[in-house]
Amino acid sequence: MGTMVNFHAHPDDEAIATSGTMMKAADEGHRVVLVVATKGEQGEVEPDALSPGETLGERRADETLDAAKIIGAHRVEFLGYEDSGMAGEESNNNPACFWQADFEEAVERVARILVEESADVLTVYDDHGGYGHPDHIQVHRVGVDAARRAGVEKVFYATMNRTQILRQMAEVEAFAEAMEEIDVERAERFREEEFGTEEADITHAVDVSPYLERKRAAMLAHTSQITADSFFGSMTDEQFADAFSTEWFVAPGPPRSGDFATDLFR
Repeated sequence: MGTMVNFHAHPDDEAIATSGTMMKAADEGHRVVLVVATKGEQGEVEPDALSPGETLGERRADETLDAAKIIGAHRVEFLGYEDSGMAGEESNNNPACFWQADFEEAVERVARILVEESADVLTVYDDHGGYGHPDHIQVHRVGVDAARRAGVEKVFYATMNRTQILRQMAEVEAFAEAMEEIDVERAERFREEEFGTEEADITHAVDVSPYLERKRAAMLAHTSQITADSFFGSMTDEQFADAFSTEWFVAPGPPRSGDFATDLFR
């Protein structure tokens, strides 16, 4: 059996992007480690959602630990950087945020975890962070260099299947309308080249359909961000399956020829 390290930017990213793959690996007997760069301090939250004296970062860290139990992760590490916020926001200039972190120091910290864990597999994001979020881009940059330093050869870029998403938006008008209602800017990014990866450029497709109930539970563990009546939480089982039955990854190197690979450990 091997060890998979999943490097993410914020609480809830792990549940949305790679939780099914993490569950599958854990159920197969592999060790699963979650590393989170920030505690998502720039996330939005309802005014009465936090307890007196509780910070959003504290709440989101606790939610991550709850989600990790559902996932079956064996270790969770927070790097302690602050959330940089969306691209172009003033929070990008915060000296304590991940976007402004000392690059070599961040690489060394992640590399140290990879060495401690004798990691066989590392997942990060694609080179544009999926949709251009500064912290996601930084996870890619730091993670790739850390893997090189630690000698981890199997590095995969978690991504979204842009081709599939655009197809679904064209076929299901209600989906597109829902995206417009939840976040106009995000909906527009679905249609831009920077969002996700074209299907032809994706190398790995992990079938996580047996884990959909647990994946939804892991997402809903992030109660400050994903409520039962939110866009993700209110999806029907069919809609959720259409959106999340497969988790997509890109392996650096030559383009795919033939079918998708399905196992990150092979």
